[in-house]
Amino acid sequence: MTDPVAISVNQVSKQFGQGADAFFALDQVSVDIRENEFFTLLGPSGCGKTTLLRLIAGFEHPTAGHIQLHGEEISHLPPFKRPVNTVFQNYALFPHLTVAENIGFGLDMQDKPAAEIESTVTEMLQLVQMESMRDRRTDQISGGQQQRVALARALAPHPRVLLLDEPLSALDYKLRKGMQIELKRLQLETGITFIFVTHDQEEALTMSDRIAVMNNGQILQVGSPNDIYDRPSHRFVADFIGDTNFLSAELVESSSEHAVVKLSSGKNLVTGPTEATLNNVVSITVRPEQAVLIDDLANADLQGTVTNIMYSGTDSHFHIELPSQEEFVAKVQNAGPARRDWETGQTVGIKFHDNAVQIVED
Repeated sequence: MTDPVAISVNQVSKQFGQGADAFFALDQVSVDIRENEFFTLLGPSGCGKTTLLRLIAGFEHPTAGHIQLHGEEISHLPPFKRPVNTVFQNYALFPHLTVAENIGFGLDMQDKPAAEIESTVTEMLQLVQMESMRDRRTDQISGGQQQRVALARALAPHPRVLLLDEPLSALDYKLRKGMQIELKRLQLETGITFIFVTHDQEEALTMSDRIAVMNNGQILQVGSPNDIYDRPSHRFVADFIGDTNFLSAELVESSSEHAVVKLSSGKNLVTGPTEATLNNVVSITVRPEQAVLIDDLANADLQGTVTNIMYSGTDSHFHIELPSQEEFVAKVQNAGPARRDWETGQTVGIKFHDNAVQIVED
């Protein structure tokens, strides 16, 4: 059973500027974000993800469209009237206040009773595992600890939705990896809907229940990390998430259940269904780890000449030039039966795993 919708964004556009200087940061964006979901807005700088987050928070108002929270229209409510809280990129903590005072600040502004504030602050300190730092000023703790305080402060009013605007970007790699685990733990323990903004593909794949990939003010695809990585619908999505190969192929068969493409080698391969026109050239994508190199050229899906080999520890990347002049990269594990001592200049066969080929929209 699908969880109820927490945030519904319906045909939302956001225009900045007027006249010749006008541009749309968001262009008729629609998406439903479920209760108790870790939902990520992923895309490059300037794609509109932070603008969408600010619209949900109430810091901006849409030019057109509607935003609902649990069925209630909130598009033009001010931020303080929305049961939504935001964790900013710079944390925005008060350096002269203690950890406990920072966490309780918002509750104090709401005139909550002192006993309730004390109880909630203690609860939040336990949640982010910082009880021992209670009385320390926030300018005396590390960046990772400041991140935890910012999260605790945002969670203290028990919001229905928590918005996170690239909150891990200032942390070093190891600390960022640790905080990814902590964020997912907090989301699971609190049951609050998290909407997370990032340009980091690894962060999105690691933490998210679902991901919306954005570009040029539009959402191109929404799906689970597996869907986004293994079944990208657009060329941009396939290219933005991880490494991939793009090849041209002819669409020779198409139905509601599957399609068949003819590769440059003449081999036919079955793919998922597509809306592309029959007998036209389409773009297909194959992940480097979804291909193996073989000696048997007759049974290969493609063949080509090894032009470069890049060793990267756990695996090696084989760059292969195809007769069509296209380049293909195969990722081969350095341990295991797939590893062979291929050499540059050698002709090799390329065999795709089942369901490796995906047709993508250009």
